[in-house]
Amino acid sequence: MKNPTLQITDLIITPIAVGDPPLLNAAGLHAPYALRIIIELETNAGVTGISEIPGSEQIRQALERAKPLILGKHPFQMNLLKQLLTAHFGVDTADQRGNKPWDQRQLIHLFSALEVASLDIMGKLLNEPVVNLLGGKARDRVPFAAYLFYKYEGAGGTLGFTIDPEAEGWESGRQKEALTPDQIVEQAKSMCAAFGFQSIKLKGGALEPELECESILALRKAFGEEMPLRLDPNAIWSLETAVKYGKQMEGVLEYYEDPVRGQEEMAQLAQLVDIPLATNMCTTSFSDLPGSIHLSSEQIILSDHHFWGGLRASMELNRICQTFGRGFSMHSNSHLGISMAAMVHLGAAIPQFDYALDTHYPWQSDEVIKGGKLEIVEGAVEVPNGPGLGVEIDQAELQRLHENYKICGLTERDDQAAMQAKQPGWEFQPLRW
Repeated sequence: MKNPTLQITDLIITPIAVGDPPLLNAAGLHAPYALRIIIELETNAGVTGISEIPGSEQIRQALERAKPLILGKHPFQMNLLKQLLTAHFGVDTADQRGNKPWDQRQLIHLFSALEVASLDIMGKLLNEPVVNLLGGKARDRVPFAAYLFYKYEGAGGTLGFTIDPEAEGWESGRQKEALTPDQIVEQAKSMCAAFGFQSIKLKGGALEPELECESILALRKAFGEEMPLRLDPNAIWSLETAVKYGKQMEGVLEYYEDPVRGQEEMAQLAQLVDIPLATNMCTTSFSDLPGSIHLSSEQIILSDHHFWGGLRASMELNRICQTFGRGFSMHSNSHLGISMAAMVHLGAAIPQFDYALDTHYPWQSDEVIKGGKLEIVEGAVEVPNGPGLGVEIDQAELQRLHENYKICGLTERDDQAAMQAKQPGWEFQPLRW
């Protein structure tokens, strides 16, 4: 008797809220909770694929609308799934990305969610890890960078009330205020001691450029020339400001990420400052690549499988970067272990690996995978063992975090509103300095 065709039988969509510290950025302040959506893609073979994407009510509703389009379809037929989604939702446009640090496009969120879950299904059915579906391992361990933030005191969510301020190690580092260069150095030392990171990124665009430049120079003094440093002002500086402080950081920064807005200004800056420029804001889609190559607007492109359309699209991007002599790394967001596992599989598979990947992972205490958080040792994560992504959902934690979502009152990310609770009248400005 012929086996029935593999089919998607259900799409379970669970919005969650995870504790997030009061981290500062160009758009304002992280709220006490970050929103994520957990996807479970069930099949008639009894195998379920999982994925995780940034959450909002808009994306949740879009996933609900996508559900009838994919039920009954073969989960391996991702080209068909993409065609169905594109026909229904339309093509994302550049202006839908928005001018905030995070990407607000819709279709890429949907497809990356389904693609990762489908690859997880494939891996489980074939008893192979996702990295092998992407071409196999180019490395066993994937390096990540320490991601520093200016922040107010507190750890986010209910954690702000449960962590002992006198706690030692990273628990204390996650709790403490960091608004000065000395405090940023202290945060860096705490994070690097806990996780062994061997490169450091500072989220800028939050305080005055002079103070952020001083923080980079203080990190150089504290860690020495062997520690690669990065600064990301999130495109909120003028060209004049980016040149002024870039000159002071020549020979110090490994790369300068989106100090100004748009490919044209990035291209101008590249001619005026001797620091490699990186982006996850001015070149964020395949349609942006011709302009990027023509203008030489950046030397490094930071992928993000949530925002480039999945893991396979990021592999394609890596090959284009190789062809045109561009460096490659990855952007991150307030993710949990499912997204972290997907990043690690991708990081292990990409042939050209130029810079340690970004990750917010140490800032999140909550976790949704069985066994707790993936371990970062000497600044790197080993590819998870097991088929597919190699991680499974802890259903009890999923439900707890879903209850957080229902009671937290948040339906989308709004760093301006969170900042206004601290500084009444504060407003986001695409160009602040």
